[in-house]
Order: sequence, then C-alpha cells, then structure tokens
Amino acid sequence: MSQSLSKIWVHIIFSTKHRKAFLKDPDIRNKLHHYLFSLCHQQNSPALIVGGVEDHVHLLIHLHKSQSLSSVIEKIKKYSSKWIKNLVPSDENLREFYWQNGYGAFSVSQSNIEKVKFYIENQESHHRKISFEDEMRKIFVLYGVDYDERYVWG
Repeated sequence: MSQSLSKIWVHIIFSTKHRKAFLKDPDIRNKLHHYLFSLCHQQNSPALIVGGVEDHVHLLIHLHKSQSLSSVIEKIKKYSSKWIKNLVPSDENLREFYWQNGYGAFSVSQSNIEKVKFYIENQESHHRKISFEDEMRKIFVLYGVDYDERYVWG
C-alpha cells in the first residue's frame, strides 16, 4: 500500500487532581468541554464528543496517524489547565485547578462508537448511580487492564 491510512478511536478519561469537584458549575464545565473539543482539533485528533462531571472528563477522539496518544493527552491537559485558571480570574478555586497526572485510554471499535458516545453524553445520570472509582474498575475489567489500587487513585 503506497498510502498510510488509519481510523483509531480512543476513549480517554482523566480526573481533576485528587478528584476535587472543580467543575461543579455547569456553565464552567460546558465551557471546558468546548475548549477540550477545540484542543483535540488543534492536535489533529478531533473529538466526536467530550463530556463528564464535576471531577473528571471523557473524550472520544479520532487519533491522527501521526500523533502519539501520550503527546495529545499531555497537550490537552496542559493547555486546558492553564486556560481554566484564567477563565474566571476572581475564582480562587479555579486558580488551584490541576488535572491528575495519569489517564485512562481505551480503544473503541467502529461498531461501538455510538454506544460510547451515548455513555459519555449521559455521564451526569450515570454518576448518580456509580462513583468514579467504580466506573473505572468496571472499565478496567471490561478491557482486561491489570491495575494496582494503591497507584490508580493517588
């Protein structure tokens, strides 16, 4: 094949530092989601959807063939952290905003795109029933990810 072609969908999840509820305000959360959406586009890895709740976000992106996943996530987290600190300069809570160091990233088959999109769209109702930690445990089991509780939540 003389041309390189790819279609790699990735479901990315990361939380605020210590899962602090920095994003309680729906307006701020909505603005952040839009900003994350634009950052993905700037990284040539457009998001199909961005969603989440007060302490974490979910992104479903189409990872560009020339981008490394870790580089895309690093830039998205770095730029959005700086951006949100300046969103409401008088908000001392937001000036302390940081993302947690790690992230979860999981491949999504083309046939499951709509299911994952629906899941991300419904994060608020989903988290009325299940905690972030239990959500991640279920995802780890689904994907067969080995993890150590001592290091995942820190």
